Amino acid sequence: MTKKKPHTAATASPRKAHAVEPSIKAANLKRLARIEGQVRGIARMVEEDRYCADIIVQVASAQEALRGVARELMRNHLRHCAAHAFHGGKDAGEAMSGELLDLIYKHLR
Repeated sequence: MTKKKPHTAATASPRKAHAVEPSIKAANLKRLARIEGQVRGIARMVEEDRYCADIIVQVASAQEALRGVARELMRNHLRHCAAHAFHGGKDAGEAMSGELLDLIYKHLR
């Protein structure tokens, strides 16, 4: 019996988006850089033994920022990747339907 490798960025498939609007990509990269700074700030707060409630507020803020990036990625995925799959035939459309349902369920958690 072989073990299934966990799905990480390093083991992800080499698939590419069918189209990415440059302005959305730039905005997402800018948001991610801000989030990266937020996370470093949270780590500093933990190192400095800052008040727990203050740290939790910052964690919630970073989580909401990540959800914003995910929403934009989902919007692009629906506009381009999903649309391409649905026009590609029944099998591609059914596979995309399953993928979208999985993404929605994971995103709603």
